[in-house]
Amino acid sequence: MEWALEIVLVVLLAATLFQAIRLERALGVLKRDRSSLESLVVGFNASTHHAENGIQRLRAAADGAGRQIENQLTKSVALKDDLAFLTERGERLADRLDTLVRTARPLARDRSPDVPPSNAQKGPSQVEKNLLHALRLAR
Repeated sequence: MEWALEIVLVVLLAATLFQAIRLERALGVLKRDRSSLESLVVGFNASTHHAENGIQRLRAAADGAGRQIENQLTKSVALKDDLAFLTERGERLADRLDTLVRTARPLARDRSPDVPPSNAQKGPSQVEKNLLHALRLAR
């Protein structure tokens, strides 16, 4: 009976030795994977840091571009107002000139083409005086 007990004990020791070898291999794989995981975490931290710096630079660039666009918009609004004012003023001048031209046409028709104007030597005609007067008022 002793022999049987010793054989059972040897079999159990062999099974324990087999399990210990398997456990050692699994721990070796885990150690190798642990170092890989550590290097992966270090690389991930570095990438995260670079991404955060990139985001900060991008925000700064976007803020600068936004301020520049806002300045350009402010300038363009001022120029638009100036152009609207000048356009309105130009339209008023054009209306005045149109009125003066319309009033001068009947005077020009009344003159005959064969007869030279009597005051051509003396100075500008009444139409020219009216145009000069309108231009002075426009200033």
